[in-house]
Amino acid sequence: MKALVVQARDKSEMKLVADVLKKMGIKSSEMDVEDLEDFLLGEAMKKANRTKKVSRETIMKNLTSR
Repeated sequence: MKALVVQARDKSEMKLVADVLKKMGIKSSEMDVEDLEDFLLGEAMKKANRTKKVSRETIMKNLTSR
């Protein structure tokens, strides 16, 4: 299954798009920007390479250098 992300310019445009999708029988849900960012971060984490081991020192060094 694929998903489509639509960014409406205002509330009336969002309502129009949601109404059209509902009439077409297409499931939709609304989320704010923060929720979308969280979702995309989660997807990136799923795709991350988890086979490589990194030392605690390297992680702490990278965290403190930012």
